[in-house]
Amino acid sequence: MKIKSLLAVITMSVALVGCSKVNKENYEKLTVGMEYNKVTEVVGDPDNCKETLGTKRCTWGDDSKNIKVSFIADKAILFSNSGI
Repeated sequence: MKIKSLLAVITMSVALVGCSKVNKENYEKLTVGMEYNKVTEVVGDPDNCKETLGTKRCTWGDDSKNIKVSFIADKAILFSNSGI
């Protein structure tokens, strides 16, 4: 019984990793001027956002694989990525 449970957990983990929206194809869909809600339609909800002096910088992913987008007035102005 424990083996079946362990196998189910491993299968679910692999499936979730394969469903990540943090990939090159989605990164290439992002454009300057794109509104925040349109960016989230492409790459999902951000893992982290910080706001400073009217600029919002959001990160999708982790330190090894991520997409970062900076917004001013809810419009994308700068993109970067790592590990995708």
